[in-house]
Amino acid sequence: MKCPYCGHLEDKVVDSRSKREGAATRRRRECMNCKRRYTTYEYVETPLTVIKRDGSRDTFDRGRLKKGIELALTKRSIPAQKVEKLISEVEEECQKLEQLEVDSSYIGELVMQKLRDIDEVAYIRFASVYRRFEDAGEFRKELDKM
Repeated sequence: MKCPYCGHLEDKVVDSRSKREGAATRRRRECMNCKRRYTTYEYVETPLTVIKRDGSRDTFDRGRLKKGIELALTKRSIPAQKVEKLISEVEEECQKLEQLEVDSSYIGELVMQKLRDIDEVAYIRFASVYRRFEDAGEFRKELDKM
């Protein structure tokens, strides 16, 4: 594993724990060079495919989902652990469907539902992009629902 601080390739595992009901492993690592510690996660890969609005298909990507959520959370004081938990919950919900393909709309609705509980501003930001608000009226309707 490459150290995120110094780039050294040797480390040692200090602690391992099972997460997400055994579907992931959290490991605390210590770099053999700079002695700094960092956390890595191992996930079971599933062949989950996302069906986009235009009908095209793409592999489910946690990183892409994280980027969209972090964009909505820009300048909001939400801990990284909450973001990781949200992403894991969304992925778990998708896998509970026991289908190989999931509509992007289902994922978007899950994210909005969970963001609403965490931060209303982030929820509105995500919803404005996800639902493609065309004017201030649509934006106002969403605010009124809250």
